[in-house]
Amino acid sequence: MLRAFFSSATGMRAQELLIDNTANNLANVNTNGFKRSQLDFADLVYASYRPPGATVATGLNSPIGLQIGSGVRTVGNTKVFTPGMIQDTGNPTDVAIEGDGFFGIQMPNGELRYSRDGAFHLDANGVLRTGDGFAVDGNITIPDGVSMSNVTVASDGSVSYTQGETSTTVGTIGIYRFRNPAGLSSEGGNLYAATAASGAALPATVGTNGFLGLRQAFLERSNVEVVTELVSLITAQRAYEINARAIRAGDEMLSNTSQIVR
Repeated sequence: MLRAFFSSATGMRAQELLIDNTANNLANVNTNGFKRSQLDFADLVYASYRPPGATVATGLNSPIGLQIGSGVRTVGNTKVFTPGMIQDTGNPTDVAIEGDGFFGIQMPNGELRYSRDGAFHLDANGVLRTGDGFAVDGNITIPDGVSMSNVTVASDGSVSYTQGETSTTVGTIGIYRFRNPAGLSSEGGNLYAATAASGAALPATVGTNGFLGLRQAFLERSNVEVVTELVSLITAQRAYEINARAIRAGDEMLSNTSQIVR
């Protein structure tokens, strides 16, 4: 009977984590470039009272076995990098990635972080930065006196401005891809860090490996689907209740057993 207690407890803990994950997805339903996470579960070890194929009589093997599991564990959560809706903002410093790829973001210590959030801004010196003040990879600086209406971001990330009939390129926004983007570490602030699981960052080229290009004056929204998350939330709540009920049922059976002994 104690096995049922521990198995149900692992189930309740797993559903708690699922609700936490779902709540985070819902909280970021309007976060630019946010990618939803899904939890992966696996069953725990089994107590094997009779393995399948065990000999039950001379020359006879059982076609089935008797194995009782110990519950469930959470393997991890996987970022789902399906594209979000691309929305026209009319802001020339907003940039959206079509297809696969990540913006390179320069951190103060010189390291690179990666993001799908293209809500960029110019600082007092004309440097292109994120909303948190980090510089966009590529050293993009717009000279003083240049109107943003004259600034163009090409599909390959090159940034240029026009004055009269002269066009000047000021740099190229760094776009990177990963062999396993699900292996990236979520750092908060719409930033990811490369890990041994994601592999090293590779420069992205338009038209190859799923990178379709950049679109100026557009932003990619979150890929969270509210209806899907609400269904997941309801399912987790019901599963939590059922596991709690299994513990109560086991407790009642132990109570009845102790009363019989008396």
